[in-house]
Amino acid sequence: MGQPIESVTIVGGGTAGWLAAALLQSIAAGRPGRTKPLQITVIESPNIPTIGVGEATVPGMVRTLRTIGLSEREFMKRCNASFKLGVVFDNWNEDPDGNPISYINPFNRAPSLHGVDLCHFYQRFGANGLSFVQCYAPTHGLLDACKGPRVTSEKEFESFMAFAYHLDAARFAELLTEKCVAAGVRHIRQNVKGVEQDENGYITALALEESGRHPVELVIDCTGFRGLIINQVLGEPFIDYSRYLANDRAMAVQIAHPDPERIEPCTRSTALGAGWCWRVPLFNRVGTGYVYSSAHRSDDAARDEFLAHLGPQAGDAEPRVIPMRIGRNRNAWVKNCVALGLAGGFIEPLESTAIHMIDMGVRWLVTYFPDSDYADPLRDRYNRLIDNLYDEVRDFICLHYRLGNRTDTQYWIDAREELDLPDRLAENIELWRHNMPAHYDLEFSSLFSVSTYNAVLLGKQVYRTGFARAELGGGLALNEAEWRQILAEFQKRNAAMTERAMNHHRLLAELRGDVEPAARPASAQATRKRPPGVAPYAGPQPTVAMPGFAPPRLDLPQVAPAAKAAKHDKTEDASLL
Repeated sequence: MGQPIESVTIVGGGTAGWLAAALLQSIAAGRPGRTKPLQITVIESPNIPTIGVGEATVPGMVRTLRTIGLSEREFMKRCNASFKLGVVFDNWNEDPDGNPISYINPFNRAPSLHGVDLCHFYQRFGANGLSFVQCYAPTHGLLDACKGPRVTSEKEFESFMAFAYHLDAARFAELLTEKCVAAGVRHIRQNVKGVEQDENGYITALALEESGRHPVELVIDCTGFRGLIINQVLGEPFIDYSRYLANDRAMAVQIAHPDPERIEPCTRSTALGAGWCWRVPLFNRVGTGYVYSSAHRSDDAARDEFLAHLGPQAGDAEPRVIPMRIGRNRNAWVKNCVALGLAGGFIEPLESTAIHMIDMGVRWLVTYFPDSDYADPLRDRYNRLIDNLYDEVRDFICLHYRLGNRTDTQYWIDAREELDLPDRLAENIELWRHNMPAHYDLEFSSLFSVSTYNAVLLGKQVYRTGFARAELGGGLALNEAEWRQILAEFQKRNAAMTERAMNHHRLLAELRGDVEPAARPASAQATRKRPPGVAPYAGPQPTVAMPGFAPPRLDLPQVAPAAKAAKHDKTEDASLL
């Protein structure tokens, strides 16, 4: 029987390295069997710049902050953070009349009516011109009014709907560094000049530029795209995803808010000629960039297109080009080395999954934490989970391109017709021509639920533009009168939520401590109460279910009140892994 691992050495800093250190410090440092606390060391090069891992997140970020003991108010202030209620997709598809479509992929799961997903009612009966998301969530109204997901700034992490954050990645890494070092994480700022291995290939020590030999037990590689240890030393093959996803370059700039008082609580993804442009509004600025295919645009042509898209807002911005290695390592855990962040793999940031994947990589490592024997079953199960997570994200992003219908540039034609489809996605797409996505269609779903797939398919209006090959849900007996009634109740509740929600900029200013909290009318405190006539509605649930918890299925006429649903959400934090 092996001995307990007493130390973990993280090579590389940035968001990946320091978030790994913070999570390990919080959930692994005190595991039983050790004679002393787990010693965590971060070795960070003083002269290799880090690539900021996307500035947008998914709802799991709330649990991340709670786990590492970071105050939301401090996080907001230090990282110039803002709220994110979903992703708006502009110009990815055209409607039956050839007009560009704009739709939202929200952080709210559509409820069910008598056990039947609302998408079936929407597809059969329509919603008087409303989008599918407008039927059940206030997201559209909040975005249009630039309002946040709260009625007061009194309680951290509290909300009447699911949310995530936008953040300054560089500032977030700085904040994590301070917290980790204060909690006892050892920080070494030196270059790694060499790596020692034993006769079985396990890493035994690192040769540091100034202090020399640094013995190691478990190593976490956070060295970015170069994969210093996992690829260069251990030789683990990299599985290239370019056959599925064409984008391999990005360029990024920071611009000023056109109106600092109006901060959209969403990420925007706008399709351009050879890729798409992101827009991430922070409290103090906007982060934006162009993700594109070098096979369809040269860097100079892409830069010209991107700056033209920004218009006068671009000012004298000079975008920096970032080559992207798209794919993943064959195995994330090899011998005594685990790769996280860009060293483990990367998929274009369309759904803001990078930080979440780091978080899950650490939690699963703690779940299957080894001793000095490094048992194969632990490593194998970890690698299987990581593979499934990468493939889940890959498949969901591939869906956006395969179901596009633009024909104005060769890029969009190639993205739809020339790129390969992963087998399980190809099977599902063919299935969804005959039936809308259902819960058992997804073999692995840790991040994107079937509700998310339905939001994308209905947002793209694929069933109005020739995608379906049969009548959908023909075997379901649906009551149109009941649908119309519940739809009207939803609209009343959504309108009430939007009216009572705080202005996003004001909410952020109060959370940051920049201004004193404003007095709120008594009615504003009642957002969680059901408006008259909306008794069946249980309130929105997060799209991203936390590991260990099954996605909630809501049966509208019998559900619990919204306040009880909110109380239930808190139990997700009971599972750290």
